[in-house]
Amino acid sequence: MKSLLHGIKYALIFSFLFPLLAGCSIQDNIQEQYPLESVNGSGSQTSYVYRAANSTVPETADALIKQRKPQEQSPADNERMFLVYDKEIIHLQRDSQNSEDTLVEVDSKEYVRQNYSSNFLQGYLVGSLIRDLFDNGRYNGGDYRGYTSKDIYKPQKGSYRAPTQEDKKKAPPVTVNRTGSIFKRSKDADTSFDRKTPPAATNPSKGKITRNTDSSSGGLFSKPKVGKQPASSGSWLSKPKISKPKVKIGSGRVFRRR
Repeated sequence: MKSLLHGIKYALIFSFLFPLLAGCSIQDNIQEQYPLESVNGSGSQTSYVYRAANSTVPETADALIKQRKPQEQSPADNERMFLVYDKEIIHLQRDSQNSEDTLVEVDSKEYVRQNYSSNFLQGYLVGSLIRDLFDNGRYNGGDYRGYTSKDIYKPQKGSYRAPTQEDKKKAPPVTVNRTGSIFKRSKDADTSFDRKTPPAATNPSKGKITRNTDSSSGGLFSKPKVGKQPASSGSWLSKPKISKPKVKIGSGRVFRRR
């Protein structure tokens, strides 16, 4: 019975966590680590370019693979690599303007179908994956070969532009100092602050309860210092004074005290 209960408990935990994990994509991890540099497309056809500073193509690929294993990956290469995920294809390219950096291009699969050349991808990905991606020749694609050569092999539609504030708002929340507390990203937000607790307000009119150290009182708390207490009182609560009802002489009737 105990084993059955443990099995049910773990099954329930997994059923709650699995939809959350499934809803996340590799782009969520990339957005948290690298700054957004350029954007192209809209709707289902999007391409986002991030910069991994001071990181080679293989180093950047290894870091992403450790965070989320791809369905397919191209062989390690210092110039470019591809990582294929469920919803995106990551195109890692050495920056021709700054060889120490890697450009991380996150393309939706629809963007790849409409812009990339299937012949170009055959040098990096397996044929079966390319056939599925282009639906056995249904999509003709284009001559695009990645962000670094966008001026020579241009995308079919649109052109890359600097990201707007609206583009940056699409990035997921980040944690402050990795404490797990989530804050909404804002351009004016200062994430390096020190929250100080305000001093407790003092009010002389309010009393304070303290533990009584006098065992003779018979109570757990000390007597309130309000007025003069009778010496014979054994407790901090004084007994109410109760007087006998007044009786009118000769009548024999008892009147209620008003």
